[in-house]
Amino acid sequence: MTNGCLICGKKTTFGIKYARRGAAKKKGGSGAKISGKTPRTFKPNLQTVRANIDGVVKQVRVCASCLQAGKITKAARGVGHQKAG
Repeated sequence: MTNGCLICGKKTTFGIKYARRGAAKKKGGSGAKISGKTPRTFKPNLQTVRANIDGVVKQVRVCASCLQAGKITKAARGVGHQKAG
């Protein structure tokens, strides 16, 4: 299994969180100033699901938006297992 969505390729991206201080000019202040920058990560909502891919049941990681959009067909419960006996 990969670290991103199997369908759309969504994976962790990086950004910056800005800490600001001061009142906005609109509210009578002298403007908000940036007082600090902290690195942060944006992670996709990945779900591990049993999916039917090319007629084979596999366990894959898919983002929630692809699941909701119906881009993947989930395997029926009990399919892919055979009882011993």
